Amino acid sequence: MRIELTSIFVDDQRAAADFYTRILGFEKHHDLPLGDDFWLTVRSAESPDGPELLLEPSAHPAVKPYRDALKADGIPLAQFAVDDLAAEHERLTGLGVVFTQPPMDIGMAWIAVLDDTCGNLIQLIQAKTDPA
Repeated sequence: MRIELTSIFVDDQRAAADFYTRILGFEKHHDLPLGDDFWLTVRSAESPDGPELLLEPSAHPAVKPYRDALKADGIPLAQFAVDDLAAEHERLTGLGVVFTQPPMDIGMAWIAVLDDTCGNLIQLIQAKTDPA
């Protein structure tokens, strides 16, 4: 068993595709019309054969209360690994990305939380090779 696809609800698929590709650096994999929406997936440029992230429309009525509750409590909907959190934080801040949690040492890793502009909080994590 393996993870091939996971999804994240977004308010606007086109805006999400722009943010996730142009700002975060993912690469578009699928962009297929599906009724009024799209089957729109991205993959990590660092892992082009890795799992896909579906930028899924958030129209279902259960999505808004769920995401609003998570965001109000500061809980990220997804987590992405980075090799150098300080550099990534600096790069993204320079591109205008808003962080709700600046880089923080949690012992076994460094984490930061950003607003993806599409209705979600996303946590970035840099695992430590020698947690001290």
